[in-house]
Amino acid sequence: MPHGENRGYDYVIVGSGSAGSLLANRLSQDPQTRVLVLEAGGQDRNHWLKLPVGYFRTIYDARFSRVFDTEPSEGSGNRAIAWPRGRIVGGSSSINGLIFIRGQADDFDGWAQSGAIGWSYADVLPHFRALERYSGGSDSYRGRTGELQVSDLRNANPACAAWVEAAQQYGLPYNPDFNGETTYGVGSYQLTLGRRFRASAAASFLRPALKRGNVDLLTGALVSRVIIEAGKAVGVEYLAGKERHVVRADREVILSAGTIQSPQILQLSGIGPADHLRSLGLPVLVDAPEVGENLQDHYQMRLIVRLNRKLSLNDDVRNVFKLARMGAQWVLQGTGPLTVGAGQVGGAACTPYAHGGRPDVQFNVMPLSVDKPGTPLHRYSGFTASVYQCHPESRGRVSVTSADPAASPRIEPRYFERRIDRQTIVAGVKMLRDIHEQPAFKALWSEEVVPGSAVRSDEQIWDAVRSMGGTVFHPVGTCRMGTDSASVLDPQLRVRGVDGLRVIDASVMPRIVSANSNAATLMVAEKGASLVLGRDGAG
Repeated sequence: MPHGENRGYDYVIVGSGSAGSLLANRLSQDPQTRVLVLEAGGQDRNHWLKLPVGYFRTIYDARFSRVFDTEPSEGSGNRAIAWPRGRIVGGSSSINGLIFIRGQADDFDGWAQSGAIGWSYADVLPHFRALERYSGGSDSYRGRTGELQVSDLRNANPACAAWVEAAQQYGLPYNPDFNGETTYGVGSYQLTLGRRFRASAAASFLRPALKRGNVDLLTGALVSRVIIEAGKAVGVEYLAGKERHVVRADREVILSAGTIQSPQILQLSGIGPADHLRSLGLPVLVDAPEVGENLQDHYQMRLIVRLNRKLSLNDDVRNVFKLARMGAQWVLQGTGPLTVGAGQVGGAACTPYAHGGRPDVQFNVMPLSVDKPGTPLHRYSGFTASVYQCHPESRGRVSVTSADPAASPRIEPRYFERRIDRQTIVAGVKMLRDIHEQPAFKALWSEEVVPGSAVRSDEQIWDAVRSMGGTVFHPVGTCRMGTDSASVLDPQLRVRGVDGLRVIDASVMPRIVSANSNAATLMVAEKGASLVLGRDGAG
């Protein structure tokens, strides 16, 4: 579709990520409905975007990702933390670590209790089931007919198996399915993975929708504002290079630009904290102080140990014969190390600060070690186990810094402002160390490299967390839904104060889910599409 051509759309969706791709699919099922998807990035054709393990190369690559820098803070050791977000068709689902885990049932019941009426676990479970095609067993929790392929782990590693056994020796139960009855316990992670390739939202939902003929996708389109006339959203303005274009929506404009850029677009459109908008010379159409507030993220601390036998991928990638075997496994069977995501095994556990038996820390475990994705694996036989707090109490903010839509907003995560967050992450590190000392795993390693055996006291552990830890890439919450008048959205995801405008992405979450955020974001879009079409009674 050429820039500037307005073919008459019912819905304009801003963003082709997890939410935007699924929405385009669902809203276009009626052949009479015309949908336009605007994406600021380019097409997702690069082979590293298809290969599951390719996220190691793509997540910080400027061709595929826009890397935002947070404001330095005391909780991050006065460091700016890099937050990469997918700037490509498929959004962050094209560059993420593929882990598919919904979160705890209590997460969604908590949403409903906080005012997100219609979003309890019983309400959202059918939407989770509707979108997935799980390759494992069938039960009342899992979906088998959806478009998103979800696969069990296809890479067996002896060190990971030993870690799971050690966690059981420590006292955690084995959990065969983190997307079943509970997330509590330890086991293997499931991935958004097809026969061989990544099952991104674009591959699963958007590409099939584009074949219908009533969906257009426009890349290289940076949305600058929502056009609002007489209190109603009627279209959007976007930049293609240096040229400005306008496209109109007869029914609704839907922002699916993510936790950072959906509130940015609202603020650029005159919907946000009035005093701040005025200070930047932006119009004030709706004084909405909470736009950009309520920012939450998971912050992890990694423990890296040196294995005393060659069970690490650090060793395998430097062995030409093992590399050839990896390639053959992937090509012939769709298994092996090339199919791995950002965690092979892990689980959820309760520290002494957990309430009511609800897990408050999550573990991700990988048989490798690296400073960060995109850099070479360490030269030694590294093994990494990380921990993050499931339900951080600290809250941050996203706010525009300029009327220029290309300018990055100010991102203030405010990690660990609350004491309970600091206590929980320290307890989680100590729990990981206890697991590492169990017989099944203790025999496999010789040295803790990060943070190191000299770090022992709670104060030393906390100092290591703030100076060495970082994001797990799960920002949510900046366009909170609720029934209170201060909430940005009502429970039907409609922007308060403007007709014909919704936000449907991770930013709508009142509280962060306890695990990786992609599965919950897809569910938000699945349920959100039902709300747009009048098929769901939330709110």
